[in-house]
Amino acid sequence: MLGELSQSEWVNKPWLLIIGGTTLAAITLFIIRFLIVYCLKKWTRRTDFVFDSLLVDSLITPLTLCTMMVLVIIFGQLLSVTGFMTEHPLPISTTAKTICIIAFILFLDHFLFGTVDYYSARSVMVSNSHSIIKGLIRCVIVCVGLLVLLGTLGISITPIIASLGITSLAVALALQPTLENFFSGVQLVIDKPIRVGDFIELESGDQGFVEKIGWRSTWVKMLPNNMIVIPNSQLSKSRIINYFYPEKELSVPVEVGVHYGSDLEKVEQVTLDVARQVLKSHKWGVADYDTFVVFHTFDQSSINFTVMLRAKEYFNRFWVKSAFIKALHKRYAEEGIVIPYPIRAINTSQESTQLKKVD
Repeated sequence: MLGELSQSEWVNKPWLLIIGGTTLAAITLFIIRFLIVYCLKKWTRRTDFVFDSLLVDSLITPLTLCTMMVLVIIFGQLLSVTGFMTEHPLPISTTAKTICIIAFILFLDHFLFGTVDYYSARSVMVSNSHSIIKGLIRCVIVCVGLLVLLGTLGISITPIIASLGITSLAVALALQPTLENFFSGVQLVIDKPIRVGDFIELESGDQGFVEKIGWRSTWVKMLPNNMIVIPNSQLSKSRIINYFYPEKELSVPVEVGVHYGSDLEKVEQVTLDVARQVLKSHKWGVADYDTFVVFHTFDQSSINFTVMLRAKEYFNRFWVKSAFIKALHKRYAEEGIVIPYPIRAINTSQESTQLKKVD
């Protein structure tokens, strides 16, 4: 009796069949999706290959959308069986195709972005231009996917493609500053006057590390831990000092002055000895650098010369120079070498003689 009542309810109320069948199909499909993802992830953990893990990660969201697509198809079949499709026609096929195209777009976007991130950690060129490459990839995928989607929906894309020429010209004129920044960024990536991680000095005198070269601007992190954002077009036209190119090592000149009564040969020998010890012992000094001393000026109260040191990076030169000055001052005191104060001497006898001649 209850079975007959239930059967009559299913016959008289087909919407119960639609709801029950759709719910059962949804539970079954999502369980199958979970098992597929679980098995794939378990398989990728056993291998050292990178792209299989990236492939599985890229498939998670598209697989969910494909599950929804199958669910939409089952829902459409249930509508047809119960007679709802003829009474209330729904675009089931078009919806399923749309979901499938969106899933494929998301898969390509995630997989190609992951590939760029993988190679940016291993290639300097890709690392410097990864934001630009990602922007181009997303633009191409979205544009092509949109055209395919419009074609699937029955919209003719031939007039759209034909009008792209005029539209591109209008867009280029409207976005001229943006396009100028974009192509300037491409030029910076190809020409490589600066790279991500380089320590540079801008034409304004600001100094910092290059954090990112984007499609519109370049980000430079300054020493006080703040950020300068510079448009690429402005950066490509300005004068830049790159302290990390062609290499990070750089010379560190130190100006020193000694008394006129000093033995310059001894001064040179002691100074070179201190310089070599500092470069070998300091963690940022270049131990194998052939340091040298150049005497160049008879100043008012001292004979001045330059000691040339070598640091591993521009930012480290301050500590190398500081360590050298402290060690040199201590060694000069031990050797009796005098670093004179600025002195003004008045020769009274000479002045009185000149005054007598004038009188």
